[in-house]
Amino acid sequence: MVFSAYIYSYHNNSERNLKLAAIDIGSNAVRCQISSVLNHHDKVLFKKVEYVRYAIRFGEDVFNTGYISEVKVDKFLKLLKAFQLLLDVHDVEHYMICATSAMRSSLNAPEIIKRVKDELGMEIQVIDGVLEADLINKVIFNYLDNRNYLHIDVGGGSTEFNIYVNRQKMDSQSFEQGSIRHKHGRDSEELWNSMRQWIEKNARKYHLSRAIGTGGNINKIYEIAGKTTGKPIFRKQIEEVAQKLAAMTMEERVTELLLNPDRADVIVPASEIYLSAMKWAKLESMIVPTVGLKDGMLYALYEQYHPERFEISKIS
Repeated sequence: MVFSAYIYSYHNNSERNLKLAAIDIGSNAVRCQISSVLNHHDKVLFKKVEYVRYAIRFGEDVFNTGYISEVKVDKFLKLLKAFQLLLDVHDVEHYMICATSAMRSSLNAPEIIKRVKDELGMEIQVIDGVLEADLINKVIFNYLDNRNYLHIDVGGGSTEFNIYVNRQKMDSQSFEQGSIRHKHGRDSEELWNSMRQWIEKNARKYHLSRAIGTGGNINKIYEIAGKTTGKPIFRKQIEEVAQKLAAMTMEERVTELLLNPDRADVIVPASEIYLSAMKWAKLESMIVPTVGLKDGMLYALYEQYHPERFEISKIS
């Protein structure tokens, strides 16, 4: 590790100086978030101070060829070097790097991870779908009430489902199905049937009443629909946005709706996954808290290094 570690006192609200970072290596993009940890009335709040997203698009390589190309590996190393400098400038005390579906599936992932360790001294954790869902669960909990929820998290390469009853997670399942895989036809009827059967079984068992959606695509759909933060979006509204997007060209999505190109070409396939899951569960509404894996990683970091003092409250 090339940057210094700092030890903070918990006296006189000095915890407001503590900074943590999460680097999420997804199938579509790599995200780095740095947050300050604030102590307020014996509760911990996370305040975002830096956020960088780069569309690396590992999934397009891996789901088509099985490998991450050398061109993208070189860019990835430069990107992590830039993140490393950013962490250093911000005096970040602890950080976590997690990689999900594309890195899980890449045949040359072990070599890439070794290069990152040898050249930058940074360690990448390739996490499975279960751990990915568990990390997201750490932040979802704050947005639940006593209703029974189906949580749908659609990434580029995988989709995670969680069942919550009275704010307790009852079941979960990860499927290697995501917006990039679906866009390129790297899914199968068998996979869709497995997802449907799992959701229908649990919808009957737990009498689900609402969905909760996470992921960059549902966040953007929520925004396009003009929803107010904290208000649910209805399945019909998601369908309307999806139909509008499907009728537009890529150029129109970028120029008229100001979508990033890497979002513009996967948002419709992602919407199909969200809508299918809601339909199978017979759910008409969804809450969209605009949090995800990186936020759960920050929570996990805090719990690991500073578990002894404060109740975790929220993240922003």
